[in-house]
Amino acid sequence: MIRKYVKVALSAFLFIIFFLVLETKLTLQQKAGSEYIAGYLIIPVEKVDESYNAGFSIYVPAWPLQLTYPGHNFQSGLPGTWMFPQNDTPPFKFYSDVEGGLGWWTDTRFPTETPKFIMGGVGPDFSVIANGPAHGWGTWEKPLGLYGVAQLSPWLLFPIDGLNIKQGASGEFFGYGYLNLPLCDARTLTIDGKKITTGGNCWTLFISAANFKGPVAFFTPYFWAEAGVKDPRFIGLLLDSRPAEPNRAVEMETQWIPCRIAKDSKGESYARIAPTLFPLNEDDMSVLVYKDTVYNNKALYDSVKAWFEGGPVCKGAINSEGAFERQFVRRGHATWQIRVPNQDGKGETRIDIDWDSFATPIPLDKDTYAYKWNFNLAKKDGKFVVLPEYYHLENPGEGKKPKWVPVPPDKVPAETGLHQLKFERPVEEKEQPYTTPEDPQSCWKNPGPKAGPFKVKLGDGSILTYYWYRFADQPALLNAGLTEEERESMQAKVEKLHREWTKDRDYLPLLTRGKLANLDPALIVKPPKGLEIGYVPIATRQEKNQ
Repeated sequence: MIRKYVKVALSAFLFIIFFLVLETKLTLQQKAGSEYIAGYLIIPVEKVDESYNAGFSIYVPAWPLQLTYPGHNFQSGLPGTWMFPQNDTPPFKFYSDVEGGLGWWTDTRFPTETPKFIMGGVGPDFSVIANGPAHGWGTWEKPLGLYGVAQLSPWLLFPIDGLNIKQGASGEFFGYGYLNLPLCDARTLTIDGKKITTGGNCWTLFISAANFKGPVAFFTPYFWAEAGVKDPRFIGLLLDSRPAEPNRAVEMETQWIPCRIAKDSKGESYARIAPTLFPLNEDDMSVLVYKDTVYNNKALYDSVKAWFEGGPVCKGAINSEGAFERQFVRRGHATWQIRVPNQDGKGETRIDIDWDSFATPIPLDKDTYAYKWNFNLAKKDGKFVVLPEYYHLENPGEGKKPKWVPVPPDKVPAETGLHQLKFERPVEEKEQPYTTPEDPQSCWKNPGPKAGPFKVKLGDGSILTYYWYRFADQPALLNAGLTEEERESMQAKVEKLHREWTKDRDYLPLLTRGKLANLDPALIVKPPKGLEIGYVPIATRQEKNQ
């Protein structure tokens, strides 16, 4: 009898060990597996007159797309757009724009479930990229966009890793856009013995959040124009010289969400995706884009230019006579796929997800685009809807494409092991801090800051070190091909902005539905006494909070 009980106990113990091993194995497969989801949500908007080429603004929700941050393979934007230079007949094809927006990127060093915002300026064919002050491609020895953005606001600190939304965002709206400000003039530069013409466009990031409103930072014209040194064909064709194309695509681009595929004993394929969320409003719909607006020079540029030339003060609010709200005219569609790299290492197999079975895109009104959900397949969970997690691969027959169709969990055979799969935050190597040059002769130290260092703790678990620089002496402007006279001219203009354009009043079109998102409160700063006008905060180091 004792031997019998020992045998039963041993069997139970081995049974438990088996499932623990299976669970561990599945978790490891989740971390190391190669299957993933990628695709776009296409949001169609009407075509507008080409004269609205002085910038745009848009409101999009901020929310955690993944229930649990899935590691540094994760890359996805939330709804966003691409602002290209307006070129009717460019002499040759190239790619250059402003993209960025809210999202997660593989090179984000201090990620959380809450998205961050980057500026995403892309030089010709990705030769350089600028994501914010002191943030871009390259190294300090060979910068490829690290000096591409200059800080403008004296009240908002821009982290090197991206602008933080306050932790816990659940669909509140974040307003942003780029408008051209007349901060400098077009000019001719001599670089490496070559003369190039640089335009005077200063595409400036404007933000509308609950705790901050107004201009933040701008792309220096030099960031774009420098491409003309290597290839003179770019001179006059980039965003330093050209207006913005108003007919921008609006989409949500997703490049990697984890999923896993398994087969049952009959050879049928099933998949499970990591819990993926969309925000719900009071009507149980997900608004993805609101008030996509384009501008001409009447909106802001003309009045600011007149002010800088001695005219009446411009308070910074958009003139509605120069604004046009683009309407959402069609349903749109999704291109999400489950993708599996081929075993030979060449290409990958891509099969569509049957998105239409659980989500219907609808323009709620002329200025609001949303998704309506099939809650028989998708699951409502508080402020969010969770997309269907389980899918079955259907092969409808010759001449028709296979597709992944959502199924209830109980329709997935237990033998696949997908029910035991855990999508957890993987253990990854400690991220290295962002640093800036310490050489006393570098542009960071000479002429150097006027106050600091100061430190703030951010919601993403990092510590940000920053200093106060005179606007014209910040490193980005010292690397912008400007003479001292030109920098001083910009300084005088910015001092006017600092006196008149405060952070607590409206600039972009007003939000009339939902609530505004908050930026991380630690990023709202106050200039030191005596540095209230004409000085800006510049982050010099960002590191993990120990």
